[in-house]
Amino acid sequence: MADNKDAFRRIDVTAKDLPLHCPQPGAPLWARHPRVFLDVLTEGEVCCPYCSATYVFTGERPKGHH
Repeated sequence: MADNKDAFRRIDVTAKDLPLHCPQPGAPLWARHPRVFLDVLTEGEVCCPYCSATYVFTGERPKGHH
């Protein structure tokens, strides 16, 4: 069985990464799954339902509508 070290990785994101979606651009082919948009601002942290990558919002929150 392959060792999947990236399955439970933590990824810090900022306002410039919004709207947030997974997988991120440049993800390796083996890590691709259907694109899903994630709401990281509500809780400050969100987990991708496909690959279990955890995205954590850092920095200043955006002002106004996004």
